[in-house]
Amino acid sequence: MRPAPGVEIVEVDEPQVGPGEVKLKLEAASVCGTDLHIYSWDQWAAGRIHPPRIIGHEFCGTIEAVGEGVTDRKVGDFVASESHIVCGHCKQCLNGQGHVCINTKILGVDVDGGFASHVVIPWQNARPTDRSVPKEIASFQDALGNAVHTAMAGPLKGQTVLITGMGPIGLFAVSVCKAAGAAKVIVTEVSPYRMELAEKVGADRIISPADSDWAAIIEKEAPGGVDATLEMSGHPSSLELAVQSTRPGGRISLLGVYGNPNQTVDMNAVIFKGINIQGIVGRNIWQTWDQMGELLKSGKLNLAPVITHKMHYTEFQDAMELMKAGKAGKVVFTFED
Repeated sequence: MRPAPGVEIVEVDEPQVGPGEVKLKLEAASVCGTDLHIYSWDQWAAGRIHPPRIIGHEFCGTIEAVGEGVTDRKVGDFVASESHIVCGHCKQCLNGQGHVCINTKILGVDVDGGFASHVVIPWQNARPTDRSVPKEIASFQDALGNAVHTAMAGPLKGQTVLITGMGPIGLFAVSVCKAAGAAKVIVTEVSPYRMELAEKVGADRIISPADSDWAAIIEKEAPGGVDATLEMSGHPSSLELAVQSTRPGGRISLLGVYGNPNQTVDMNAVIFKGINIQGIVGRNIWQTWDQMGELLKSGKLNLAPVITHKMHYTEFQDAMELMKAGKAGKVVFTFED
């Protein structure tokens, strides 16, 4: 890619594995909103990315080679990518908080990523995955892990959960909550396309936040307020909705990122309702991966409806335009010759 909107498919040398690394032959990859930011070359991308860069951080494949010192991975292992490369020695890493490592580097952003036939990554970032998991689903475990981390940051069994925003991660969160025993999952979404996807993954009640009576609808579905709100939209109006709709003593878990980071909420309501507000970033390294593996092996996750398009990686431009138009759930790339 160049420092301008769009991306290019070019020939590069096959990467060589170094100490502490593994080399994968890609089987599938999926497109993330971050890739769309880069494709659009918005303000964030222009300030963060230093081309040339191979983008892509959600992928899976088979290990073809291991570097010096690697003993916990072997040739032939089927693995998926964890996009956050953490240092392992900062205070956060040493305290089991690698998801907020201050030295984090991100695949496809700070270093070359996985939209290529072969990729080299640190061995820890190659997460073993059971072969029973279809490669299309294995490829987006990085994004699925966001949903798992957000949903499982508090109790779910028997709980009524509100999820705001039915992008792919919000859709994944519906399935995670249902699989973990939530009694009811209420969701909000303005797009009819995504409302339909929410129904397919098992949402119990779908509400448009544009409806003037949304508060009354939620109160009818969850008298006294929901037990937990998972904010996935990054839309300012969802903050008010979350504070108003969450019961006293409940939790609000925030994953959505806001275009304007300076938002206003009724802090007195938060305080007097005793709401626990959590900021969620990435996957809880490595606890989330263990939880996700168990959920995938359980067979309870209904993720297939979120995969709306399977395309060869050479159709990248078409995939990006579908996402820009809001006409896609999860787009998965294949790498067959």
